[in-house]
Amino acid sequence: MNLTTLAQQLGDALLSRGLTVTTAESCTGGGIACTITDIAGSSAWFERGFVTYSNAAKSEMLGVDPALIERDGAVSEAVVIAMAKGACAAGGDSLGVAVSGVAGPGGGSPEKPVGTVWLACYLAAENKTHCRLLQLEGDRLAVRRQTIAAALQDCLALLASSQT
Repeated sequence: MNLTTLAQQLGDALLSRGLTVTTAESCTGGGIACTITDIAGSSAWFERGFVTYSNAAKSEMLGVDPALIERDGAVSEAVVIAMAKGACAAGGDSLGVAVSGVAGPGGGSPEKPVGTVWLACYLAAENKTHCRLLQLEGDRLAVRRQTIAAALQDCLALLASSQT
């Protein structure tokens, strides 16, 4: 399924429930927000996004504890959950989606090779979180596009499983 279709489906799901989404992005550099705002009328369900590429930005803009980043690393389950929750808190939005990963071509390590991405979605009203680790293949662009698609799909799945 293409990104535009996924973004439109997310918008429809949010509109039908009167919800909004905010993004907290590292490795995608605003790609999720860009995909969302490619949809005409997205201002009804998307108000803001955060590009928090550096660790300092994650802390300053989203309230992620620097000690958490130091302990677990920026590319970790705990950090993306904190990013998603922090984005909702900062923006007053209903649904937060956060990604942090190693898009490549450099920057990987044996523990976190290129293509490693953590993704979290947080539904504030239900205090419900969905988080998963992605191990993606391809070049930098492919990793980023796959991450954007997974983020949109996971938001849809979390909404489908919710009571809101």
